[in-house]
Amino acid sequence: MKKTEAIMEILAAYDLTHSFRDAAELTGCSHHTVARYVRARDAGQLQTTPVQRNQVIDPFRNYIEGWVDDSHGYVRADVVQDKLEALGLGYAGSERTIRRAVAEAKAGYRAGHRRRFRPWLPEPGLWFQWDYADGPLVEGRKTWLFCAWLAWSRFRVVVPVRDKTLPTVIACIDTTLRRFGGAPTYGLSDNEKTLTLDHIARIAVRHPTIVEVGRHYGLTFASCVPADPQSKGGSEATVRIASADLVPTDANLLPEYSSFAEYRRACDHFCDEVNTRPHRVTRCPPIERLAQERERLHPLPAQPYTAAFGVGRKVGEIVPVIQFDGGEYSVPDDYVSQEVWVRQQDDEIVIVHVGRDGPHEIARWEPTVAGQPRHNPAHFGPPPEGPLHRTPKARTADEAAFLAIGSGAAQWLMAAAAVGTARIRTKMIAAVALAKIYGPGPVDRALATAAELGRFADEDLAQLMQHQATAGKGELCRVDGARSLQPGTAAWKGFGV
Repeated sequence: MKKTEAIMEILAAYDLTHSFRDAAELTGCSHHTVARYVRARDAGQLQTTPVQRNQVIDPFRNYIEGWVDDSHGYVRADVVQDKLEALGLGYAGSERTIRRAVAEAKAGYRAGHRRRFRPWLPEPGLWFQWDYADGPLVEGRKTWLFCAWLAWSRFRVVVPVRDKTLPTVIACIDTTLRRFGGAPTYGLSDNEKTLTLDHIARIAVRHPTIVEVGRHYGLTFASCVPADPQSKGGSEATVRIASADLVPTDANLLPEYSSFAEYRRACDHFCDEVNTRPHRVTRCPPIERLAQERERLHPLPAQPYTAAFGVGRKVGEIVPVIQFDGGEYSVPDDYVSQEVWVRQQDDEIVIVHVGRDGPHEIARWEPTVAGQPRHNPAHFGPPPEGPLHRTPKARTADEAAFLAIGSGAAQWLMAAAAVGTARIRTKMIAAVALAKIYGPGPVDRALATAAELGRFADEDLAQLMQHQATAGKGELCRVDGARSLQPGTAAWKGFGV
């Protein structure tokens, strides 16, 4: 069967020449073909689609369609072939013919059972949704990404979490709403146990604590249809994009996160990036549409819902530690004298701080007992200088002038003080005088050499400067058993032989 364009060319050539052979010569086909299409056109029976012919599979199509209906469109072609052979109806066609027949039957089934969708036109201030994405391993622990999405403005919030327990979910909801700048009317999510305890006759049974959270923020929580991701809406796209940009893979070449703080900063940077660039649907940055949607959001309570975070504790005013159940636990020193919330979750102690941007976890420890504190050295900042390691720090003008010579001056001072050298201040003043005459460079080099050799006498510094000026740079040689001026006994080796 020729294509429609070729048939039209044949008919046009015949109308031009009024000759079957001349038209065939112009179009490159047989004159019998030209005659056939002309007669079909004159009889009103011209067809541009292939003529359906009887196939060996036709007597068995009813069986195939029945099996496709029974399997809801999932039966495989090889299974259909086995069932036809088991029936013994005498099918003599090929496997490819069965595959084509099964594909046609499945296409017909899907056309009759296709799921219909309506476009969702969200209203400002009405819906926000959240879901979870698998996060990377951070400090050897599994993490997740809490991904929220404000439907009308497309504003996204991504928060890294270490677990998906109810207190963590409440903290993430509070953080999300405060970044929104208000609370919408409804919150939609999946059927996690922190939101939905059970379904009875397709009716969701809500978690009582999450209901109290909804009352606190003026929210009504809803859940999608179980095992139906198509009813979640835009949160699926947020999860997909956040996973692609934040979880290190071979595709994005991201390095591993060295700490949870770095992981949190990466999530904040991601939110700033996606919310300030134009959205594909609205052609407008979500941060600009959020400014309009905030006019329809409900005001937030001044204090977050903290009942699920545990008990309150105040961080020490000097040392950033808290006491909980007899054990002592450290927190970052940024939270000195501030109130935190502590709870025991499974086999861990979780510490949460509630700030202006909402609650967030600041530390997590294994439980301990009295006398065995849990301290993280990173929580206390750089260690102070102890009695064995102190850096020289000038307190007078003479000390400042001496230390200004260079690092060798500080090295000489520490070495000379360690061995109890007499008249150190006098020797420091002399070194400053030499530095004014010869410059700080030679004096600093001589002081470093004196500290290394342990030479702290009155004339040692001047002698070392003179030696370095005349002999140049060379290897330092210490006087020891291997480098002695005492003559040896090698000359007496052959005496008396």
